[in-house]
Amino acid sequence: MSLRENPSTATDEFVYVAADDPRAEPLLTELEWEYDTRYGTVMGEPASAEMNRYPGSEFSSPRGAFVLLLRDGVAIAGGAFKTFDENTVELKRIWASKAHRRQGLARRVVAELEAEARRRGVPVAYLTTGPLQPEAHRLYFATGYTPLFDVTKSPEEVIIHGFAKSLTDDPLDLSAIQSAHDASMAEFYAARPSLGAHS
Repeated sequence: MSLRENPSTATDEFVYVAADDPRAEPLLTELEWEYDTRYGTVMGEPASAEMNRYPGSEFSSPRGAFVLLLRDGVAIAGGAFKTFDENTVELKRIWASKAHRRQGLARRVVAELEAEARRRGVPVAYLTTGPLQPEAHRLYFATGYTPLFDVTKSPEEVIIHGFAKSLTDDPLDLSAIQSAHDASMAEFYAARPSLGAHS
């Protein structure tokens, strides 16, 4: 059995890199393919549009971060955050290689990004995910994120699912992050009238 097939004997490490680091390219290519396969143009645009929406500088210090989880030097998972507002980071691009699923890697990436946000003194993490990513929904519920949507509605009714979490001992200021999320979603839907208005 190779080291890659047996994580107990492999060496894992987190490294912070530029968003265009070549070691990240296979993960990002796979992520884009996954989005396109699941969603097509349901969101009004191909996944490549979302993947290229923000310049790499948004994921570089001091405004953001881009982390890879390397196993024996090869990227097997990764993720990023960018500044959402002065008190909040927005998690993006959380992904684990298909060849390394069911090892809790996405959870480890989220925990590492949360830790980095804490190191920078940022008290809140925020993110959005789509209706066809039940694995992501389960991950964020399981790791203490508060939903910013009506959980009684079907995923297809909600469309964009927002989540937030306090990264300190203080409770989440739900009103503030809900207002910020709602404003962000209003912009999102205004640019995509075919999706209609949702909450």
